[in-house]
Amino acid sequence: MRLAALLSATAIALTVVPLAAPAAAQDVDRVAVNGIIDQGLNHSQVMQTAAYLTDRIGGRMTNSPQMRQAEQWTAQQFRDWGLSNVRADPFDFGRGWSVVRSSARMTAPRPLDLRAIPIAWTPSTPGVISGEVVVAPMMSAGDFAKWRGKLAGKIVLVSRPTAGSEPTDPAFRRLTEEDLRNANTYNTPNVSAPSTESLRGPDFARQMDAFLQEEGALAWMRMSSRDGGLLHGNGSGYRMDDQRKTPGMELAAEDYRRLARLALTEDAKPTLELMSEVRFHEEDTNANNILADIPGTGRTGEYVMAGAHLDSWVAADGAVDNAAGSAVVMEAARILKALGVRPKRTIRFALWSGEEQGLWGSLAYVDKYLATRAALGDAQLDALPNGRTWRQRWPIQPRAGHGDLVAYFNLDNGSGKIRGINAEGNVAAAPIFQEWLEPFNAMGATTVSMRTSGATDHVYMQTVGVPGFQFIQDPLDYGSRLHHTSIDTYDHMRADDLRQAAIIMAAFLLNAANSDEPLPRMPVPTRPTASDPFPLQQ
Repeated sequence: MRLAALLSATAIALTVVPLAAPAAAQDVDRVAVNGIIDQGLNHSQVMQTAAYLTDRIGGRMTNSPQMRQAEQWTAQQFRDWGLSNVRADPFDFGRGWSVVRSSARMTAPRPLDLRAIPIAWTPSTPGVISGEVVVAPMMSAGDFAKWRGKLAGKIVLVSRPTAGSEPTDPAFRRLTEEDLRNANTYNTPNVSAPSTESLRGPDFARQMDAFLQEEGALAWMRMSSRDGGLLHGNGSGYRMDDQRKTPGMELAAEDYRRLARLALTEDAKPTLELMSEVRFHEEDTNANNILADIPGTGRTGEYVMAGAHLDSWVAADGAVDNAAGSAVVMEAARILKALGVRPKRTIRFALWSGEEQGLWGSLAYVDKYLATRAALGDAQLDALPNGRTWRQRWPIQPRAGHGDLVAYFNLDNGSGKIRGINAEGNVAAAPIFQEWLEPFNAMGATTVSMRTSGATDHVYMQTVGVPGFQFIQDPLDYGSRLHHTSIDTYDHMRADDLRQAAIIMAAFLLNAANSDEPLPRMPVPTRPTASDPFPLQQ
């Protein structure tokens, strides 16, 4: 999951009050819930699925060989479990990228192996390269002038070294009752018209690459944003036409600071040997979402859906981000199929690709099946991928299938148990969700929050008026040390939590598929207009 801000800065806390009872049409089939619980606890395969995705396949960068393997394996699992209409749904992405091997070693003033990883979508080094380090922090194109003429033949450290930090809060935690009460917030919509000006110029990653090439730098390195030897290797954004030419590596924060300190000395300036062997994959530039169905027996055309992103970053095995969510979605499919359910509406399962580059896979699904948005009428901006300009384009143009998707449920906050669900401002859906959660209160799932959540694959559904929801999960150590880091491995996945999550996911899908009436919908958004022409200065 991309760690954008999840809550609006103008969130208004609501008083927690008992929710009204839902209509009888939304009542929960508790006999079916019994079967789901039995299948999800006593016959679970969620950890076997998670182990295959992490230990066997590993990190799943979009369009990498590992992601292709994951696409094929997950589709076959759906078929083996008896799901219908299993298919790869392609969308235009661009070339893939994968690491073959890499190393970083300080050779002076003393020999020392360093902890480093290639930065996504940067090229290989020409074999082993050797050069002196120069610390040249660059945060914007305005920084280039001060380093002009100083970088030829150098390995350039582009991050500004920061002081080390020691944690003051526990790395691992579960949500308390107070946390859950405070989660019930309503986010005031942002009515300001979004600007397109920031989209017109070249992105900084490509500007810096061009500058380093012009100056004759050998390679560049940046400091990991986490202490404790953790690495990310994340790309600095992604564009389909990305053709950067300077090798880049991320260095563990402690190693980076050591090099920066040594670079300030007169008699012990560090030199490095770097080797980065990576591959670009251009044989098929389409990425694939994997879709599978349990067909409905009535309510022709209508369906409910659960999803999680299958792609991950490259520093480790993509376990809590997001083999966890993918395994839960797959386990919910297995549970329901094993029970032989015959839902009124079709239940669809989606494993998204390209989430880490900007929710590309789920956006492609929205654009293809649910709604599109008008062109901006600017050739430069209209040539950009949808994700760059989506929120600036009006009006929204619903497709024929817009009303068919009754509800979408997403899981993408690690391997913590489900503690509730974000109603995304949908006040009519909230009491229904409260009723659906009631059988699972003893499992810790109690909270319906009115807040909107962001940064994952339900977002673009919400932006076109389709009911898309994200579950609330215990954070565990997802954000504190695992997200996008080199220790995101199977060891940090919680089996009991994932079994609980799969049970709740399956129950929500069955409830939504069998309810007499579809879940209430929010209005299709229209272009926002400022509501206060004379806002008070804060």
